[in-house]
Amino acid sequence: MKQILLKSFQAFLICTVFMFSIVSQPAMASDDCLDETPYDIVILNGRVMDPEKEFDAVRNVGIKGGIIATITEEDICGTEVINAKGRLVVAPGFIDTHFHAVDPFATKMGLRDGVTTGMDLELGALKVKDWYDKKATDGWQMNYGTTSGLILNRMKVHDPEVTFEEPVDFSNLQDYIEQAEKDGVPGWSVTRSELEQTNQIMEAMDEDLRQGAIGIGVGAAYMASGLNSYEQFEAQRTAARYGRLTSVHTRYHLSTEPPTEATIALDEVLVNAMLLDAPLLLAHDNDYGWWENEEKLQMARKKGYNVWSEHYPYEAGSTPITADFLLPEMWVDKFGYRYEYTVYDPLADECLDRAGYDALKAENPGQAVVVFIPYREPWIPYWLTIPDMTVAADGMAGVGEDNTLLPWEADYTEFAGHPRTAGAFAKTLRLGREEGVPLMFTLAQTSYWSAKHLGDAGLEAMKQRGRVQEGKIADLTIFDPDEVTDNSTYKAEENGLPSTGIPHVIVNGTFVVKNSRVLPVKPGQSIRYPVENEGRWEPLDKEKWLKEFTISAPTIPDLDDTGAHEKLNKFTISTPSFFNLDATGAHQKLGDLGGLTKTRRSPIHTSIQQRQKLYPLKGVSLHTSTPPQDINLCCIKTQKEEDCDSTEDSYQ
Repeated sequence: MKQILLKSFQAFLICTVFMFSIVSQPAMASDDCLDETPYDIVILNGRVMDPEKEFDAVRNVGIKGGIIATITEEDICGTEVINAKGRLVVAPGFIDTHFHAVDPFATKMGLRDGVTTGMDLELGALKVKDWYDKKATDGWQMNYGTTSGLILNRMKVHDPEVTFEEPVDFSNLQDYIEQAEKDGVPGWSVTRSELEQTNQIMEAMDEDLRQGAIGIGVGAAYMASGLNSYEQFEAQRTAARYGRLTSVHTRYHLSTEPPTEATIALDEVLVNAMLLDAPLLLAHDNDYGWWENEEKLQMARKKGYNVWSEHYPYEAGSTPITADFLLPEMWVDKFGYRYEYTVYDPLADECLDRAGYDALKAENPGQAVVVFIPYREPWIPYWLTIPDMTVAADGMAGVGEDNTLLPWEADYTEFAGHPRTAGAFAKTLRLGREEGVPLMFTLAQTSYWSAKHLGDAGLEAMKQRGRVQEGKIADLTIFDPDEVTDNSTYKAEENGLPSTGIPHVIVNGTFVVKNSRVLPVKPGQSIRYPVENEGRWEPLDKEKWLKEFTISAPTIPDLDDTGAHEKLNKFTISTPSFFNLDATGAHQKLGDLGGLTKTRRSPIHTSIQQRQKLYPLKGVSLHTSTPPQDINLCCIKTQKEEDCDSTEDSYQ
C-alpha cells in the first residue's frame, strides 16, 4: 500500500513539476526548441505577405530586438506567441502619410485600424525640432513624422498678432486659426507675399528641413488667393535642395471648370517637381479630375520621377469651416451645391444651411466639418486598383462633441468627426475583398508604396518599413482577410467605432494592439532625416536673379559687331512681377481668384449636364437622373432615412 501511495505521489510530483515548467518556460512551437534562445515575439502559422517581393506563404515569424529576425518553416520559440492558424495575414504595418490625428485618442483609433506609422505630410508642423522633441519626451504609440508646414509659416509672417510659444500641428491648429481671424483678415490665407516675406517664410522652413523635417507641406487650396505661383515654386525648391518631398493639397481642388480646373492645379506643382527633379506627393487625389492626374503621374514615374498620390475610400471629406472652397461664391455659385445637403457639423449632429454655415464660421472658425461630395461614391472602386495611389486616411483630431481633445481612455463612441479617422484602412481592405482586388495589391497601397517612395527620397526609416522581410523593422499588422471591416459611420456616436478583424498590431517589435485591445505602451519612433549642421537656404535676390536669367552688359563686347545685333543696353529689361507685387492690395477677399468670379458662366445645371461627356471611364457618371443639388446626401448619411427628403436609392 505504501508503495502504491509512494508511486502515486511521485507521479503527482512529476506532473506538477512538468506543468510548472510549461508555465514558467517561454512559449514554444515544439519541444525541440527547449535549448534555443527564444525570440521576443513569435507568430506561428501566419500567412506572411510581402508586397515588395510578392511573397505569400504560411510561415513562422520570429521577432527580436524590434527586428524581424526570421521567417521560417522551422519550429521556433518565443516569450510571447500567437498562433495565426494559417488564417491571419501577417502584413507590413500600415503607413499613413496624411495623418492629422496627432493626439493620443485619435492615434488610438488609428492603431485599431492597423496603422503603425502616422505622418502629417500635408499640414505639417511649426517649430519642427520642438515638435519631434515633445513627441520623444511624451512617448508615442506609433511611429510619427511631419513636414514643415507652409500654412503655419505663412501665419507666422502674415498674422503677426498671433503668438507662437509651442510647436503647432493639427491638434492645436484651431486655436491659432481663431487668433488669426480676430482682426477679420486671415493673413496666412489671403495675403500675397512680397519678396522679403517670401524669404522669411522659406528661411524658417529651411531651418525645419535642417532639423530633419520630411519635406514641406502645402495646403494650397486653403490659400488659393494668397499663395502666388512663385511662392509655391520656391517652397518646392526649398525642399528640393535637400532632395525631399513636397506634399500638396492643390490650389483648385474640387473645381470642375476652366480656367481653375482641378487638374490644372496638379500641372502647377508637377511641372515644378519635374524641373527640380524633386519628390511630389499629391494629397487625397479623390475628386474631380483624378483620372487625368493619375495618368500624368504614371507617365512621370515612367520617366523616372518620384511622384505619387493618396486616396481615402469615402464619399465625404472633412475640412475647417473657413476653407476657401466652402465660401458661397465657390460652394454654391461655382460648384452648385446646397449647404444643407452637403455640409455636416459632427459636433452638433446637424446638417448646416447657409445661416448655420455663417454662424459656425463666425463663432468657431477653426472647427472641422464633414463635407459630402455627391460624385465620389462610384469612383471609389477605381481608386482601389491604381498603382502607387496609396491609402491615407486624412484622419482628424480626436475631439468630442465639445470640440476639445478626448483623453486616451475615452470611449470610442465619444469621438465626433469624420469616420475615416477610425476606419479608412479596414474599409479599403473590405472594399478590396468585395471588389475582387488582389490582396497583395491592396497591401502595396496600404504600406509598401508609401515606404518605397519615401525611401527613394532618402528617408532611411522608410527603407526599413513597409515590408515583411528578415532584417526589416518589425512594424506588423495582423488581420483576418475574410472578416476585417470598418465600423465607423457618419452617424452620431458611430464616428469613431473601431475597426474589427485586426486583432494584433506590432510597432517596433512591441505589441501595441493585442487581442483587439490597445495597450498602454509607447514604442513609436521618430520618422525624420538626420539633423544637419548647416542649412541650405538661398535667399531670393533681385540682382542675383537678373544676373543669372538675363544677358548682362559685360557680354555685349563678345557679340557680333557687324550690326546684325543691336546693342542690348538700348532696351529696358523689365523687372519680373514677383519682385514688385502691389502691397496696397495685400489682403485679398477670400475666394477672389484674380477676378474669376466676375466672368460670365453658364448656369450651373447646364455645366453639370455638359460635364457628363468628360468622363471616359465606364461606370463613372454624374447621376444624370438626379442632379446632385437635389440629393440630401448629408441627411441620408447622418440621420434616419425616413427623416430625409431624399433616399439612399435616389443617390445610388
